[in-house]
Amino acid sequence: MSQHHSNRSLGSSLPHHRLHVYRKSLELLAAVRAAQVRDAKLRHEALRAAKSVCLNIAEGAGRVTRADKARAYAIARGECVECVAAVEIAGSAGDTSADAVTAVVRLGNDVYLMLGGLVA
Repeated sequence: MSQHHSNRSLGSSLPHHRLHVYRKSLELLAAVRAAQVRDAKLRHEALRAAKSVCLNIAEGAGRVTRADKARAYAIARGECVECVAAVEIAGSAGDTSADAVTAVVRLGNDVYLMLGGLVA
């Protein structure tokens, strides 16, 4: 993601900038936006959950204890599932394309699996 690279080139020492899962969560957010879900409530829910994934990953990266990190990453995992489900529901209801659903599911699956490694 270009924003991440610019953060790195600025010499950012923020911990979430070092996490591949954070970059992948930004890709998930972009895919949710690109899905252009027509149902306003589902679009809002999907975007809120996708943003929460990013924010909880950043929060977890900034925490000190293993338990605090795991808690934030577990919340991010739950939000990831909710985000994907909202886009899947939109697809089933005809409110977004099958290609958009596929892209969100693929990225969501990647983020979910990466977070599983951080929660354990």
